[in-house]
Amino acid sequence: MFNITIADLNSPEQASTIVSLLDAYATDLMGGGKTLSDFTKANLISELRKRSDSCVILAWENDQPAGLAICFEGFSTFACKPTLNIHDLFVAPDFRGRGLSLALLEKIESIAAKRNCCKLTLEVLEGNRAAQHVYKKFGFAGYELNPETGRAMFLEKKLAVCQSR
Repeated sequence: MFNITIADLNSPEQASTIVSLLDAYATDLMGGGKTLSDFTKANLISELRKRSDSCVILAWENDQPAGLAICFEGFSTFACKPTLNIHDLFVAPDFRGRGLSLALLEKIESIAAKRNCCKLTLEVLEGNRAAQHVYKKFGFAGYELNPETGRAMFLEKKLAVCQSR
């Protein structure tokens, strides 16, 4: 049975677990396959503490870190309500295939409901079929305002201040 809680960013043990799980995600094929930069490892927790719109969720099984979700609140101008974006969702390899992703998503949805959010958002790689299956099972679908104009696309432009991993 998994224990899923909102992380305490002031706890050194939980802070270390967050960085460790995020680094494991980063080194995973679906996380890019490269370790986090030393800068990120040293500064992630202090930067997350500065953001009142962030929410970090940890999952444990028998005192073993099993999964992580990092979310940030946004805002829908059309609905005039907050949104919650799942920026990172990771299940450690030893805990995959046991329903932890769905349990994390349920926790995220309950947090979003408490924040009066109108929707959850996330991005997923085209090649990450396992994650896509979980997200679709949970009720996620491609975003479109009108079928005639097509689905939304996720784009990025990296800025010079971005640290390379």
